Amino acid sequence: MNNMQHKAEHPHGIMRRKEREITDRREIDEIVYSARVMRLALADNNMPFLVPLFYAYDGTSLYFHSARAGTKIDILKRNNQVCFEISVDHGVVESDSACDFEARHRTVIGFGKAVFVEDEAERTAALTRIVKQFTDKTFEFPKANLHATAIVRIDIDLIKGKKHGV
Repeated sequence: MNNMQHKAEHPHGIMRRKEREITDRREIDEIVYSARVMRLALADNNMPFLVPLFYAYDGTSLYFHSARAGTKIDILKRNNQVCFEISVDHGVVESDSACDFEARHRTVIGFGKAVFVEDEAERTAALTRIVKQFTDKTFEFPKANLHATAIVRIDIDLIKGKKHGV
């Protein structure tokens, strides 16, 4: 599992609210498998860039597809270090005090390295996983479309979860 950690050595320190930390890797994986959209954070010359993406997860890595050109692809070619966020169970935890309202959620945040996938079998498997997020239909991907599409794998270095109000 490419030495993936779920909480130690987090670049932003330890979680302040320990009672909200998700330490069960099965629960973290359930969140990642159940969501459809992740937010991918990139950095380029000290300038952040954030983009929502459809994705698929294979238990070890995340995959997304893209046009072969564009801002995120250009940034990833220069800096493949990424941060991602995936969340489910959104809502509000109400209170009698205006200052005590909180967000209800289960959230996973992770760090990893983006790798452009060139192997045709891995590319096809990744696209199939992404499509399976939305339908039970099976598709064949025309070679022209497959070659015109960038497939990116995020090799996860660190992943941790947090929940509240769930």
